[in-house]
Amino acid sequence: MCLLVMPETISLEHQVAGQLAGSRLDQAAAVLFSDYSRARLQHWIRRGELTVDGARAKPSARLVGGEILRIEAQMVLEGQVLAQDIPLDILFEDEHLLVVNKPAGLVVHPAAGNWDGTLQNALLNFDPELDALPRAGIVHRLDKDTSGVMVIARSLKAHASLVRQLQTRSMSRIYEAVVKGETPSTGTIAAPIDRNPRERKKMAVVNGGRAAISHFRLLQRLPATSHIEVSLESGRTHQIRVHMTHIGHPIVADRLYGRGPVKQKGLPATAVAAINGFPRQALHARTLKLIHPGSAEESEFHAPLAEDINGLIEILTGCNDGSDKN
Repeated sequence: MCLLVMPETISLEHQVAGQLAGSRLDQAAAVLFSDYSRARLQHWIRRGELTVDGARAKPSARLVGGEILRIEAQMVLEGQVLAQDIPLDILFEDEHLLVVNKPAGLVVHPAAGNWDGTLQNALLNFDPELDALPRAGIVHRLDKDTSGVMVIARSLKAHASLVRQLQTRSMSRIYEAVVKGETPSTGTIAAPIDRNPRERKKMAVVNGGRAAISHFRLLQRLPATSHIEVSLESGRTHQIRVHMTHIGHPIVADRLYGRGPVKQKGLPATAVAAINGFPRQALHARTLKLIHPGSAEESEFHAPLAEDINGLIEILTGCNDGSDKN
């Protein structure tokens, strides 16, 4: 059964100040109605729900100053997404934000092959009012088998703020991963990413692709692997997985971008079994830094390293210590 929420009616009005004279309509609207994303404002302009002196206009129309911009619109509901009682690990919540620790195996939002049982279904059960926001307030995603911290918007103001922070890269994320091989102590990977021209379900480093930069730092050397920290300057699909494979250090158990199982070659049998038997890519979103949409203060949220990755590191550390005699 679907939970239905009445659409929210938006009724707002602003006069164009002199300093905005000469601006495009969509640019001025983004300044005057800053709680809403520019994409949403452009949508309302095209639909005639955001008018200039009572008349429709194009987003590119130039303003002379003094015009009255008025919004009379209804927020479009998310639609037929079921609210489902799926447990959530809540790290933080207030009227603006919900921060969750997503477990591995949980898809973020419905798509082909996963029409329910997703984080979005869980969020609608936790807070039915999220149905009035795009994708129930989800502004970014983690792969199904990546665990860790995610932020959810709980208001239009928060949604616009978080989208803006993602677009301007002022929101930062730090991950932990276990990768194959011995990485340098630190490194930066600046390699453009785009759809793999031969396998469309995969991403790849491609000349002419979208700029992507990842920084990594070694946390611990382990048998045939390295425990690293990764921070991003961009947010491309599968960025860490693609970049680490590109430099010859794929993430442990990455079935899409990995390069097959590790072989014995003098490694303790316990280490080989732990690495080859790990059930999902060993990648965890640990830290999320952003500007709080309500207080405008810098906020930082942490999700403790997932138990399965922590267990893998403990096994491999034990092999390093010589406790594995096989």
